[in-house]
Amino acid sequence: MTSTLTKREQAEHAMRRSWFPVARSVDLDTPQPAVLLGEQLVVYRDEDGTARVTARRCPHRGADLSLGKVHGRSLGCPYHGWQFDGGDGRCTRIPSLADQSRIPAKAAVRVHPAVERFGHVWTVLDEPVVELYDPAAWRGRDLEWLAAEPLHSPTGVAVAVENFRDVAHFPFVHQVSMGPTPEVVEPLEVRRDGLDVHMSRPLEASSGDWAAQGDCRMDYQCTAPGFASISYHYEIAGLRIVAGFPSPVSYEEVKIFWGVANERDFKGDSLEECLRVEEMVYLEDLPIVENIQPREVPWDGEAPEFSAPADLFTLNYRRAFGELMRRAAAPAGAEG
Repeated sequence: MTSTLTKREQAEHAMRRSWFPVARSVDLDTPQPAVLLGEQLVVYRDEDGTARVTARRCPHRGADLSLGKVHGRSLGCPYHGWQFDGGDGRCTRIPSLADQSRIPAKAAVRVHPAVERFGHVWTVLDEPVVELYDPAAWRGRDLEWLAAEPLHSPTGVAVAVENFRDVAHFPFVHQVSMGPTPEVVEPLEVRRDGLDVHMSRPLEASSGDWAAQGDCRMDYQCTAPGFASISYHYEIAGLRIVAGFPSPVSYEEVKIFWGVANERDFKGDSLEECLRVEEMVYLEDLPIVENIQPREVPWDGEAPEFSAPADLFTLNYRRAFGELMRRAAAPAGAEG
């Protein structure tokens, strides 16, 4: 496959086989519309409490199922009331049909996997090439998550992830949220393990809104294609986390799902205050990032780029994304 597809096409193929969030768990009181790589989806919680993700178009006459109502395990169409099971997608009821045994056997919607994690519902369009993100450093910790209002950005997934963990832009973009920070970036110690990229560096509190808990160690992790997190380790306050999950509406547009988490015994600011400060950082980034050209990493070399030592994390993330492309292109059963 790799010999016949461009790098962009390989990236799109790899993302179709990768997990992305499509809704916040707290929003599932009613069915939610979602778009993932152009696919129209509906996300809902059935009456058993299970999150479901299916195609949004009703196969009867094309109505929008996100406007429908939940009936047990099924979602009912708002147009003619046809109901579709969220587990296997089959039509379970046609109100206008006197004999329900005559429901067309092929009447069904496509069902996608649905997993709730980090306060969000995640899905994957095609056979997943990797498992859903599960950072080893967070396992066994008693974390409380708060999912933020999603943000929109006219950029690709890789551009959004690279912005999240770039450290050289702090003194130019984040003067308010972080206060004065050095322009010269110290030598970065970056480690890549397959699709995961790690980096640790100290954060001096300075005078910005980010200073409330004092100095700390920042542990960065990115995982290709769309996971980026910072774990803040404070000597006294404990552990807090911010994580971003840009979800591709299309190849060059993302809906940035994100959230914060504190250990339940965290002695610093509340989750709400941590979210407020991290949102300030995001909102400082967006006006800059939304004007980046091209809108996604130029995988095929269509635009010249030059790098400096401060870009070491970025370059390793791109290597990780390249490895994901290779795994996604491998024959079934050959991914590692």
